[in-house]
Amino acid sequence: MHITEEQSERHVLSLTVANEAGILARIAGMFTARGYNIESLTVADITQDHSISRITIVTNGPPRVIDQIIAQLDRLVPVHRVVDLTEAGPYVERELALVKVAGTGDHRIEALRLAEVFRAKVVDTTIESFIFEITGTTEKIDTFVGLMRQIGLVEIGRTGVVGLIRGKDPI
Repeated sequence: MHITEEQSERHVLSLTVANEAGILARIAGMFTARGYNIESLTVADITQDHSISRITIVTNGPPRVIDQIIAQLDRLVPVHRVVDLTEAGPYVERELALVKVAGTGDHRIEALRLAEVFRAKVVDTTIESFIFEITGTTEKIDTFVGLMRQIGLVEIGRTGVVGLIRGKDPI
């Protein structure tokens, strides 16, 4: 008998939750307790009265594990809704990164040239370094960072992924 391993897939989950103390710890604890990995996590208040927050989680797993994660998140009391953006239809996903690069001479010129190609914005500069701000897909940021490693990458700060379903209706 041959047992096939399920293919792991990347999924972007969007949760709307009551904006209350401890909810993020409960969600992270659920992932930890079951051995699930969180690749990226963002959270922000999304209502004028500060009562609701959106949490975006990027995780990986075979379909049955993703289904299990969604079901378990849905059962948490302060969670209003869980949507798997990856499965729900066309969506827009973005991430922001600050990328510090050191370099002088040709390295400095190349860093600026690549930043222009990637539409990265210089948000700070010194004689020996730049801090670039770049937004886009995770793949775009990964590619930019990989190129900057060859020039003189010093450090990176990343926000994590945020995403919304396309169209006029909210998720």
